[in-house]
Amino acid sequence: MSTPEERIRELGLELPEPVAPLASYVPTRRTGSLVYTSGQVPFVKGELHVLGKVGAEVTLEQGAEQAAICALNCVAALKSELGELSRVVRIVKVLGFVASAPDFYGQPKVINGASDLLAEIFGDAGVHARSAVGVSVLPNNVPVEVELIAEVS
Repeated sequence: MSTPEERIRELGLELPEPVAPLASYVPTRRTGSLVYTSGQVPFVKGELHVLGKVGAEVTLEQGAEQAAICALNCVAALKSELGELSRVVRIVKVLGFVASAPDFYGQPKVINGASDLLAEIFGDAGVHARSAVGVSVLPNNVPVEVELIAEVS
């Protein structure tokens, strides 16, 4: 079985450098066998490419793509904390926030972008509990923010 890093490459993705904190927080916090990531927004090489609310300026499909980018940024934060992703026992919980137009109700479908990518990277260990929450606005007008909790060895 391939490592999570190998699966990332097999998916045609590149694990980014961890996103530096934009305010007064740290990217990860470990307590016992759990690592919590701070909320990650869809930065790609330091830039945001899609802005606005899902259901208005951003389509559901674009939102799901942005959620996957957020999840990959969470994985980068995990790798920075752990050194190697094979130390992830399981992804326990994902929390996704979707900046939503007032009549948009597809938040779970948007956050599927993050959930599906985590399952592709970690296999069964990537299947997790989850919440998908609609909000009126997110930092820097991003459409999606994702955080996770991982059990590690």
